[in-house]
Amino acid sequence: MSTGRRSGTIKQIVVRRCLPPLPARARRRYFIAAARRVLRSACVAVVGCSLCEQAHALDFFGLFGSDDPPPVSATTLSYRLEIEAKTPEGKNDSDAEQALRDAASTYRLRQEPPPDGDGLARRLQADINPLLDALWGLGRYNAQIDVTIDGVPISLDETGLAAAAHRADSFRNRTVVPVKVIARLGPLFKLRAVDVDYPRDQAPQGLPRRAFALKSGDPAISADLRAAQVKLVDWFRSNGHPLAKVADVKATVDHGAAAMDFRLRVEAGSKAGIGAVMISGGDVDPRVVATHVYLREGEPYSPERLALAKTSIAKIPAIGGIRVREAEKLDANGNLPVFIDLTERPRHAVGLSAKYSTVDGPGIAGYYEDRNIFGGGERLRLEASASLLQRIDGTSFTGFNNLSGSDFGARFTGTFIKPGLFGTANDLLIEATAFRERVGNNDLGGYTDDTVRGTFGVIHRFSEAASLQAGLQVEQSKSQDVLGRVDATLIGFTATGRYDTTDNPLDPTRGVRLSATVNAYPKLMGSTIDLFEARVAGSAYYALDEQADYVLAGRLAAGSLAGAPLDQIPDAHRFFAGGGGSVRGYGFNTISPMMFGQITGGRGLIEGSAEVRVRITPTIGLVPFFDFGTASRSSLPGFDDYVGYGAGLGLRYLTPVGPIRLDVATPLNPRPGDSRYAIYVSIGQAF
Repeated sequence: MSTGRRSGTIKQIVVRRCLPPLPARARRRYFIAAARRVLRSACVAVVGCSLCEQAHALDFFGLFGSDDPPPVSATTLSYRLEIEAKTPEGKNDSDAEQALRDAASTYRLRQEPPPDGDGLARRLQADINPLLDALWGLGRYNAQIDVTIDGVPISLDETGLAAAAHRADSFRNRTVVPVKVIARLGPLFKLRAVDVDYPRDQAPQGLPRRAFALKSGDPAISADLRAAQVKLVDWFRSNGHPLAKVADVKATVDHGAAAMDFRLRVEAGSKAGIGAVMISGGDVDPRVVATHVYLREGEPYSPERLALAKTSIAKIPAIGGIRVREAEKLDANGNLPVFIDLTERPRHAVGLSAKYSTVDGPGIAGYYEDRNIFGGGERLRLEASASLLQRIDGTSFTGFNNLSGSDFGARFTGTFIKPGLFGTANDLLIEATAFRERVGNNDLGGYTDDTVRGTFGVIHRFSEAASLQAGLQVEQSKSQDVLGRVDATLIGFTATGRYDTTDNPLDPTRGVRLSATVNAYPKLMGSTIDLFEARVAGSAYYALDEQADYVLAGRLAAGSLAGAPLDQIPDAHRFFAGGGGSVRGYGFNTISPMMFGQITGGRGLIEGSAEVRVRITPTIGLVPFFDFGTASRSSLPGFDDYVGYGAGLGLRYLTPVGPIRLDVATPLNPRPGDSRYAIYVSIGQAF
């Protein structure tokens, strides 16, 4: 049966979610295919063909998805669905075919066959309108669809439907039912007239292209029309018109001319400022929450400022849900009141995580957190972690009976934060940590370090993005390496400035992160040595498309030590590079100047990374990356000592909590003792 819909005037085009611009879909399919080839090849190379076939059957991460129907059964009707979309020139349109698959429940449920022919026929019948909607979304308003079961058309009347159901039942317990969906697309409709009625005093020179990009001759794709309306309203809102809206929209389709006339009217409303901010809900004292809101009554209205306020409040661990509502009308002063509704998170939380690296070994970590001790958002967090350490004394593991207590590293940290100290934008910080670590390997040497450290400070928040932490730090450490043993007491001042405009802490796609730390431990305060540290780091994230499916990410860091000679500085304060958060492919902290064939750490540091983060499905991403890093003998960072270069490919499994990271990296200029490759598994992006 040939099915199509014709209409003269469409009052409102309703766009169904699933129709990104055509080039993006084509690019995404290319990367999906590439990912499949890479993963299959890797699977065959690493674990063999039989296991690869099992992964294919289990639809590993959705990348090996198969169209093979379930086995023939006496209780169900398995079917094989074939979808074709033909242009007027007779060519297959792969983008339209993918849109039909996305819209068809018959395709999505292909691994769940119905019990009989009537169920299959009605499943296909229910798909007809969604399939046509999908083609309308691609600008194919003259499209017609033929849906058949073994050549028998699916009809909208009961008699025809019964014939198709009977034909499907004839395949029971014999073979799969052949089902076809053939779409004759017709011409791609173009916009003929595009008319936007808006207040001319708001844009006397005309609307900028970033506000409204549609023009005569563009494809009449309904997803683009809907997006254009949203962008136009957003443009007026970002220019201080909070009540802007599309008052009327009309799309008239001329089927004979394969054209559409598109008209819309925008009501901008008055320019306004931000009005009174009212906070309600949750168990955290609203006065504490207010210290995280930097909106000022009367300042120009800005959606970006409201989004930043939400981000700032979210930094209070006790706050779970945050809803920012805008009043429907302006107040007597011409400002727009803002309402912030809060819901609290569970007060107590515990967590457990694990990580693994082929060069650094396994590790586990756990924490307990009380997020609202006294009702003011006070947080107490206790953390503990343990890891299996690499040996650096020339021996190796031979089994569990060969393990000793010195083969395990551990870290214990307790942190207390009191936000909104005395109703100001200052947070009290008290932190204590103790750790034991051993870094290196038998070929490159390394160090052991036992440290206890305490910090007492205040964090001042200048804005949603900028803060400064300053305070007093006390440390006692014992470390041992090729240069000898160092027992040190450090007492001094510490200060760290941060600036963060990123949109997601675990998976940023836009914005920058900057940090600078200065520590001063002079002898006159009781330190056993004079030590002065400085470190700066920055990372930037740039999304190439609106959906952030393609993100460029880069990171640079540098550091310098001054004061005591290197052999008197505890190893935990010297500079090293290498590891999953530094130069991937190398062991943790194994890039360093060397003496007597063993790493010693340096007084200067330079390191950086570059990544291309590509989302190929809603849950899968691929990340090619390049890292470099060096630690130098001089306090002035430079490239006079060994520079390690690493490159590789990462796989990301994207979850609502954050991405699960699997990186495979190799040193590009390895030294004797470096592994040929390294695998890292953890939660969150590398930086």
